[in-house]
Amino acid sequence: MELLLLWIQNHLLSVIALIVTTVLIFHYVIEKDYAIKLSKKYRNSIYEAQSKIFLNATQHLIVGNRDMAIKEFLNAMDINRETLEIYFALGGLFRSNGEIEKAISIHRSLIARENISDSTRLRALKELAIDFDKGGFIDHAIDTYKDVHKINKDQPDVLLALCRIHEDIENWDEAYKYRIMLSKVSNENQSETISHILVQKAKKLFYKGNYHECMESLEDAFKFAPSVSAKILQLKLYIIQGSIEDAKASLLEILKEHPMYASFVFVSLNESITNSKEPQTKEMYNLRLKTIKEMFLSLDDKDLLNSPSIILSKIRLLKDEQKIEEAYRILKNWMDLNKNHSEAIKAEFVKILISLGRYEEAMTHTMELLDKIYQSLTRHYCGQCGYNSDSIFWRCPQCREWETIQFRWKI
Repeated sequence: MELLLLWIQNHLLSVIALIVTTVLIFHYVIEKDYAIKLSKKYRNSIYEAQSKIFLNATQHLIVGNRDMAIKEFLNAMDINRETLEIYFALGGLFRSNGEIEKAISIHRSLIARENISDSTRLRALKELAIDFDKGGFIDHAIDTYKDVHKINKDQPDVLLALCRIHEDIENWDEAYKYRIMLSKVSNENQSETISHILVQKAKKLFYKGNYHECMESLEDAFKFAPSVSAKILQLKLYIIQGSIEDAKASLLEILKEHPMYASFVFVSLNESITNSKEPQTKEMYNLRLKTIKEMFLSLDDKDLLNSPSIILSKIRLLKDEQKIEEAYRILKNWMDLNKNHSEAIKAEFVKILISLGRYEEAMTHTMELLDKIYQSLTRHYCGQCGYNSDSIFWRCPQCREWETIQFRWKI
């Protein structure tokens, strides 16, 4: 014992240091455990509060109250500004609510942060591009989409957005470039669409009178796909160049492969007349087109004449030439053989009856027509979004998809 006391006296400073260190370590462990519990409890309370806010926001969105949903997300942001999903949700809500400037501000603030991952920054950049796009800031949208594409080239939706914008502003060279890029990363075949784009480029050359360059561009279109728009433009070129036999063969090919586009063909051919600036060229074109129309009117192919579109095209051409009696005879015979007529056929027949002064007969058919009508009398509609139009559209003006046009033949 004495030895122990003697040792303690000699090493008193070391003993005190050991005791103090032990006590400090003990208190550190206790306090750390307590702090962890407090931190966990605090985090849980934040999580519970945010979860409640997210639930409230979701309920507001379900009933369509975006303003209240935005308020809930702003409350969530006040609780914890580090939860990035709140910012993305709020930015998306502002955008869908038409508050583009606020959406842009939020996504820019995310991009400017230093402590976020590259993937989060890329996501915010992409959202910013969509903001610009939705807000109509076309140049900013293009530049920002391009920035996203530079960082990550394997994003079909970004390329599709660039395609759509350039197609909207009719920048066909850029539209073509991005459709080619899209074809390399997308699962969907882009050949038909690329063909349509090249046809649009060729049309500009056609209306400028650059027929040789137009044909070259059109040949490129055919390499991707023999689209109907390409075939119709080719037919125009044959007529303008005086290749009548080629024009007749081309017309028959279109009608046999795509009888539903018969009305498109002649509307498109007439467009060439109105757009021609040289009187001599216009007169020559008219004479050649008349030959093509006469050939069409003389067609006696039973398979072709079974098509409502072919019949309607014949009737409209005859009416244009004031051959109303002949139009009546052909349409009456067709209706007698084909009992299930479309509204378009019936309406055309009523017009002919009125032109001939057969008012009682016209009234009878009008009443029958009104009894059956249950939708718009527009000739065409988009099979993708339902857009209605009497005009030709290869690309829907509403959903902007290519070649979705449908025809209202059947009731």
